[in-house]
This record gives sequence, C-alpha cells and structure tokens, in this order.
Amino acid sequence: MSTLSPTLPSTDPAAARGRPASFATTRWSVVLLAGRHDTERARAALGKLCATYWYPLYAYARRRGCTPPDAQDLTQAFFARLLERQSLAAADPARGRFRSFILAAMKNFLADEWAKSRAQRRGGGEPTLSLDWAKAERHYHQEPAEGDSPDKAFDRRWALALLDATLAAVEAEYKQDDSAELFAALRGTLVGERTAQPYAELGATLGLSESALKVAVHRLRKRYRARLREEISQTVATVEEVDEEMRHLFRSLGGS
Repeated sequence: MSTLSPTLPSTDPAAARGRPASFATTRWSVVLLAGRHDTERARAALGKLCATYWYPLYAYARRRGCTPPDAQDLTQAFFARLLERQSLAAADPARGRFRSFILAAMKNFLADEWAKSRAQRRGGGEPTLSLDWAKAERHYHQEPAEGDSPDKAFDRRWALALLDATLAAVEAEYKQDDSAELFAALRGTLVGERTAQPYAELGATLGLSESALKVAVHRLRKRYRARLREEISQTVATVEEVDEEMRHLFRSLGGS
C-alpha cells in the first residue's frame, strides 16, 4: 500500500536456512537496543518497520470510527510522534513484539488526541512518510465487512502485511536471479493444496517436465517460508518468539 518500496530482509545464511539471523541486528531489536543511545539508528530501523505496517494502523483508525481525512491525519501524526526521541526511549523490551508495541502506542495516541481539541490540524506540516492514502481507502472499502473487534482486524491486516512484504522480497530475489518469469508463473502455487496445483499445465507453459516443475515449486515454497520467518524475526525481540509469532499470524488469518 505504501509508496515506499519494501525493504528486503537480511540475506544472512542462517535466515536462508529458515533460522532467524542474529537478533542484535534485526530492525525491532535495533529500536529496543539503540533507542536510548543511538536515536538516529533506532529511528531508521523503526521507519522501515512503519513503512511496511502503516496500513493496518490506518485501517484500525477507520474501524474505530474515524473519517478518511481524520484517519490520515492521525496516522501521519502518530508516526511523527513515534519517531521522536522520547517515544523511542519509551520502547520497552518487555513488550517483546513490534505488533504489540505499535498497537498499544496507537491506542494511547488516539486516546490522547480524542481528549484534545480537534480545532488544530494534526501532523505538524511535512508528512513523516510518503503514503498512498487514496489506494489505502480503496483497499479498505474492498475488504469484506468484518464482525471482529478493531484489535482482531488489526492483527489480520498485520498478518497480511507480513505476507505481502515476504512475497515482495521473494519476487525481488527471483528477479535478481533472472527468474522473474518463473516466479510469475509459480506464485499461485504458494496458496492452496499441493494436489490442486495444475503442475502438468504449468510445466508445459514453462517448458519443464512435471517432476522438474514440482522441484521448482518446492524450492519456491521453501524460500518463501524462510523469508517469512526472517520477516517475522524483524518484529520480535528474541529467537524464541519467532515460532510463537508465526502461530499467531496463522491464527489471525484463520479468524480464530
């Protein structure tokens, strides 16, 4: 949704094998470790996270009853405050996950803003991030009507944002390997049951045997899973939280 290009996760060999890279260098850990001492570094790391996950916050504000202009102002102003020194210093390692931190911060921010007079336009002038509000609103209206609470709806959009970022990262890898055509043909195999995939038809289109195509699909899915774990590792503070956050992601998508 953002006009900013997603930042690719680390290419650490451990991550490529499905294990998270050193947590001393992940984006959220940079925020937690450097926020009190190296504000510029922490702000840059936090900005990369926000650029990927701003839409769930915008949609959260809309679900809380904000009009599109108010949701835009509030989301942009939230980022402005979040990227300030005092907000970074308040990042608490005990909160663990970026998902939990940013939703709690947004709730507190909205409570503060709604307690103030709305006479003055929010955001402080220059936008903090370059965001495509029109596209966000179209996306919001295209989503099915939800009976979930705003918190559960946020978690679902957070999960979808992670999947989108992962898909974009894998696509970029395939393009770098001059395999963009292969990725375009196989991306549909990342969803659905293996037995439902038209391997023979796809193989004929790509000039591959069915067995060779199945190998290519297996490699794509393995690459995608490794990248998803790496993307999640960027949003938690410890190695142990990756699997737990993976389970939460799939629960959020399943509506349970």
